[in-house]
Amino acid sequence: MSKKFTQGEIEDILKRLEVMHPDAVCELEYNTPFELLVAVILSAQCTDKRVNTVTKKLFALYNTPEQFASLDESTLEPLIFSCGFYRNKAKNIISASRDICEKYGGEVPCDVKTLMTLAGVGKKTANVVYSVAFGGDAIAVDTHVSRLAERIGFCDSRDPLKVEAALNSQIPQDKWSHAHHLLIHHGRYTCHSRMPDCNNCLISEYCRYYNKN
Repeated sequence: MSKKFTQGEIEDILKRLEVMHPDAVCELEYNTPFELLVAVILSAQCTDKRVNTVTKKLFALYNTPEQFASLDESTLEPLIFSCGFYRNKAKNIISASRDICEKYGGEVPCDVKTLMTLAGVGKKTANVVYSVAFGGDAIAVDTHVSRLAERIGFCDSRDPLKVEAALNSQIPQDKWSHAHHLLIHHGRYTCHSRMPDCNNCLISEYCRYYNKN
């Protein structure tokens, strides 16, 4: 069963994660909310490192909604091929760019609900853009966050909406965005999917997975 952590325990968990990951911020490289949106769409089933390599070249050619809206998929696909699922991603990026130009005056929407009307933008992507680009409070649930939420004991499910609700109900709202980055970094660099590095984890005493195994 999931555990209801006390506020004191939550504060301690976050402080310990901060010690382990003092530079926990978004690792996607971008200069504008639109560039971040494109990068997050490309990051599905792809590493941030790979996305940054691709977008460095891509944004040197095109970096505005107007420019992407005018592209054909056959032009964009080879530029993002190495990110995987390139056909669907190209279609979504171009479609989202056209909606931004036609419906929102060329500006990326700054709220989650409107962001989710764009092609290729689900709750996770919307939360990332809302949180990182616009400073909103949100926990974006990717594979790392869902894995850690279950392992630590916040939630019994890996369903993104259930994980988000469980984390939001326990972590103070003004800590949501920072907690999201802390959990992602912990999943990338310590609590790996196959071989979690429990011996070097500062929150193991709180972790359901560690205490079971």
